Amino acid sequence: MPKIAASVLGMKGSVYSHLAKRLHEQGGPVYPLHIGDTWMEPAEGCRMQDLEVSDHPGMHRYAGVQGVPELIEAVGARVSARTGVATGFDDVLIAAGATGGLCGLVGAIVEPGDEVVILAPFWPLIAGMVRAFGGVAVPVPFIGVADSPETAVEVVRAALTDRTVALYWNTPNNPTGRRIPAPWLAALAELARERDLWVVSDEVYEEYVYAGEHVYSRAFAPERVVSCHSFSKSYGMAGNRAGYLVGPADILGHAKKITTHTFYSTPTASQLAALAALGPAGDAWVAQARAKYAELGRWAAERLGVEAPEGSTFLFLDVSDHLDETGLVGLLERAVERGLLVAPGDSFGPYPNHVRLCFTSAAPERVRAGVEVLASLLGR
Repeated sequence: MPKIAASVLGMKGSVYSHLAKRLHEQGGPVYPLHIGDTWMEPAEGCRMQDLEVSDHPGMHRYAGVQGVPELIEAVGARVSARTGVATGFDDVLIAAGATGGLCGLVGAIVEPGDEVVILAPFWPLIAGMVRAFGGVAVPVPFIGVADSPETAVEVVRAALTDRTVALYWNTPNNPTGRRIPAPWLAALAELARERDLWVVSDEVYEEYVYAGEHVYSRAFAPERVVSCHSFSKSYGMAGNRAGYLVGPADILGHAKKITTHTFYSTPTASQLAALAALGPAGDAWVAQARAKYAELGRWAAERLGVEAPEGSTFLFLDVSDHLDETGLVGLLERAVERGLLVAPGDSFGPYPNHVRLCFTSAAPERVRAGVEVLASLLGR
């Protein structure tokens, strides 16, 4: 076989569960709690089936590479109101999912050998993106380590080098369900300003905060913070592939070069559905989903004997006390034998003895049954 890029050879083919195929082959009840998704369909009026060509001529044609103008304007207005940072037309880039947007951004700021400090635990795909562009992902254990603005800065500063070009954080956090407090974000933004770094703030779970309020990072350093948002997570539209970046117009212009040469433009129909979701129907859907998610999250946490999530749709469990000589792989295999899939902790950073569970990825009764399987495996 001709040469394969080293950056690709070093990537995992599956970051959430390499046992998924085996689970579906064995038959029986399945509890797929390994992927961050929702069992809920989008709000009525915001689904693909609600879109008609007669109402949206050209909906099957390409949209502009920046996005549908009406959606860009609606996003800018909402972001301005929520963050207090004036957000113009060129400060928004619609992307094929938040994933597509982040990939474009990483491509715009990372050169081979550049380092990106990633606060851990973290969303797994960000590390792969950095590596794909020849960069070095530097995981820094942060959630559960930092306990003040001062220690937050100390932890991150210790990881910075002359090759560092950016910081990445995710709040509400996937996989832990924790929020990074406002004073910590302010201190980290000031550190980024001091060291002249970009900040990539992944805020796709902004709508799902169950304790306190979501804090938008962009307000602390709008000249260098690029925030990432998702219609997938906010409105149950993961299959549509629509999200967006908000940040300085110049860097988004460069990110658009990457997105142009990868997915070109975000599916037009997905953008039209997203635009509908930014109206009253979407707001009502989010309120209903938040209440259901919060209830399930509290129940799952209590059943498993861990702290209730502050936000997001995940629990991150240390299962060290329940590993035998087969390690985490053995525990995951025993779970699969009982129909349960959870994500391995090492996908989220240096956490070889953890598992992540999504409590919204299946209908509530199925989630509860899957949690009971995990509780039984952990003797809880």
